[in-house]
Amino acid sequence: MAVYRFTVVIERDEDGYFVFCPQLQGCYTQGETYEEALENIKDAIRLHVEDRLESGEEIPQAESISLTSLEVAI
Repeated sequence: MAVYRFTVVIERDEDGYFVFCPQLQGCYTQGETYEEALENIKDAIRLHVEDRLESGEEIPQAESISLTSLEVAI
């Protein structure tokens, strides 16, 4: 069994948590709680990677991820 490491971004809003994996385009989900969102993204990533492997596609692995926040005046 291969093990892959992915970065996920979790955002909280009024409906719960939205989470996505920047390395896997289109791989996102949500959850009512932080823990539910994490479990849901694990499942989404697993399915996404399995599909890519079955299609013979590469699994992207990021060497470095930088995350920051910034303010924009309008």
